[in-house]
Amino acid sequence: MPLVYEDLRAIARRQLALRPGGGTLSTTGLVHEAYLKLADLARVSWQDRGHFYALSALAMRHVLVDRAKARFAQKREGVRRQVTLDDQLVAAAEQPEVLLQINDAIERLAAVEPRLAQVVDCRFFGGLSEEEIAEAMGVTTRTVQRDWAKARMLLRRALSA
Repeated sequence: MPLVYEDLRAIARRQLALRPGGGTLSTTGLVHEAYLKLADLARVSWQDRGHFYALSALAMRHVLVDRAKARFAQKREGVRRQVTLDDQLVAAAEQPEVLLQINDAIERLAAVEPRLAQVVDCRFFGGLSEEEIAEAMGVTTRTVQRDWAKARMLLRRALSA
């Protein structure tokens, strides 16, 4: 963990920078909560550094979604509204329903195209570059670019429905 801690903090910092209201979750808090989720996966045989970062991105997504669900449940007045896939909306602290809608769309995408959903997780929730995603997934950068374009199109379609 000491070897990757600063990298995880950088990923968390990028993700939290998208939160315009700042929220109550700190960079350290997000890393620690994600680590706790990863600790449950202790029996996983890590293939390489990229695999670890891809799973870290997924864990951070789950932390942010869990917090959004809790905030949304507290509001109880939350009316679902149509959203678009936009970096600024993904982690909007004052709009947990947006994050929940995007999470639902990613879950539906994962059921049909798991690799595309993994690219979205790594890019949005992990803040990984195309090169880092390609390394994590064992594909070319061009494949990641094509997958990202296709995933954005499918998610936009799902969010507009």
